[in-house]
Amino acid sequence: MPEPSTVTVVGAGALGAAMAARLGETGYEVRLWNRTAERARAASAGVPGVTAVESLGRALTGAPVVITVLRDGDAVAEVMSEAITELDPGAVWVQASTIGPISARALADLADEQGVPFLDAPVSGSTTPARQGRLVWLVAGPEDALDQARPILDALGSSVLHVGTGVEGSALKLVVNAWMTAATVAMSDALSLCDALGLDHSTFAEALEAGPLAMPYALQKLQLMDQRSFEPGFAVQLALKDIDLARSSAGLSPLLQVVRDRLQRTVDAGHGRDDLAAVDLVSGDGGPA
Repeated sequence: MPEPSTVTVVGAGALGAAMAARLGETGYEVRLWNRTAERARAASAGVPGVTAVESLGRALTGAPVVITVLRDGDAVAEVMSEAITELDPGAVWVQASTIGPISARALADLADEQGVPFLDAPVSGSTTPARQGRLVWLVAGPEDALDQARPILDALGSSVLHVGTGVEGSALKLVVNAWMTAATVAMSDALSLCDALGLDHSTFAEALEAGPLAMPYALQKLQLMDQRSFEPGFAVQLALKDIDLARSSAGLSPLLQVVRDRLQRTVDAGHGRDDLAAVDLVSGDGGPA
């Protein structure tokens, strides 16, 4: 099958816009659609290969691969429940939103009813990895659909993991994000312990980097916490959404419930749109850090 040259990205939020820009820069003709047309126009302005399209039907028709990157499962269902009929025969729907396995199953069933090849394919990584083509794809679905979409996934990611044939991608994404979020909260609490014991944060970081305990992501959050730099890469409110998806899908352990409570307090303190590192602004006992 020839490599697709046209891609439709449905959703012009931070991740969708970054994906569209990366694909445009790598030679694809990208149609970008958003429920708020102004946002798609702003995201496509001056970006090579990316065109904002106001009609969803026109954006979908003629595209062999369509990527949905919307906030939650309800948004994806609202947009695609009728628009799915506009897809060309054989067009692959790559569902990349973080929506959890329950919503992913409902969308997979919708695709099956319409005879649309469907990939449950959330990503590990945010806007910067997307712009650099370093996302990690967590893909579930049929091999032939993955083969058709793979050139596009490869353009956006450093790794494409085929983890199942159902909605295992969405399940795995919740686990990955729970680990990432718990590690960030743990880093904040470890820094508080450093302060209580009179240790420099740099000494702690050096000890981690000297052995097998170093976690690049957590060390990056350490730097952001120390710099009080909370420009969102992955916002606190999105981390809370994903923890709640895990809770509704499988329940939370006592540890993850504590992590969720910390996220909620951070949002309540007005930092929901800040980077996840902003959990450091709210101490573990509920007061300001």
